[in-house]
Amino acid sequence: MIKKYDKKICIFGAGGSGRDTLCCLIDSIQNTDLKIQDIACFMVGDDYFFKNNLMGIDVIPQSKFNPSFYDVVVSIGDPILRKKAVDSLPSNTTFTTIIHPSVILSKWVEIGEGSIISAGSILTCNIKVGRHCNLNLQTTITHDCQIGDFFTTAPGVKISGNCQIGDYVYFGTNSSVREKIKICSNVTIGMGGIVVKDINESGIYVGNPVKKLNRK
Repeated sequence: MIKKYDKKICIFGAGGSGRDTLCCLIDSIQNTDLKIQDIACFMVGDDYFFKNNLMGIDVIPQSKFNPSFYDVVVSIGDPILRKKAVDSLPSNTTFTTIIHPSVILSKWVEIGEGSIISAGSILTCNIKVGRHCNLNLQTTITHDCQIGDFFTTAPGVKISGNCQIGDYVYFGTNSSVREKIKICSNVTIGMGGIVVKDINESGIYVGNPVKKLNRK
């Protein structure tokens, strides 16, 4: 499911995240007469441009991007790099949201522009997800959660109810959060990390329960 097809969809980023997003988009149009090569393309920074076709669709360098012709979704795994990519685009750029058809999503969920929700994810009710978020495979978010911009999950993340999560937060594969937890901005939760207490200081947290990783 995507919001509109009035302009071609430009996936900014052709790495693993971008190619996953293309698969999500292909699944979204499989019961239509649309052809993926007619509605989608990749875009990469000029320094990363090396071929003009990938996985059957066009690739354009960023210098050739014209916002009049495209709606954009930025598919870069690192939330900080994703923010830089968004900021590098013209001010009149329009963004689309891509939601895999298998996603369970109630009408009481608000999703910010430019976000991607991958296959098998579940979002129940009274949830707000910010702009340019990327929820990877089988992410679960339950009731009454407030989530900031550029939030990112790897596969299998579980977020319990009544959680508040800031901007630029990244959850590694199979990490999870207890209910009623607050997490500040600029936090990374390592793979398999279990969050049972509020996190009020930015940084990298790992373990069960998670503890801040002190880097020398």
